[in-house]
Amino acid sequence: MKKIDKSIADAYFKERTRHIVIYLLIGFIVSFVVVAFAEAFSTFNVLGMPFHYWAGAQGAVVTFVVLLFINAYVSDKIDQKYGIDEKRNEQLSAGKTLDH
Repeated sequence: MKKIDKSIADAYFKERTRHIVIYLLIGFIVSFVVVAFAEAFSTFNVLGMPFHYWAGAQGAVVTFVVLLFINAYVSDKIDQKYGIDEKRNEQLSAGKTLDH
């Protein structure tokens, strides 16, 4: 039995971590930065409401849901890029070695 190559595993986790950090930054921006600059954003209107109110009440939630779907899609593409399918992913998560 052969384990996954360390260089492949490192590249895989580096790419996954980079994407997660990007998603967290986007979440932080729509959750906290918009609120921090609410007064400056109050001049913009979205659907008849001030932008800062809309972003806090609806935009953040919608953004998080969209990010969940984007993360699932991008994660599948990264798994395919590195040759990790569901069965192989389950084996790796359980700490088992892989058959080739």
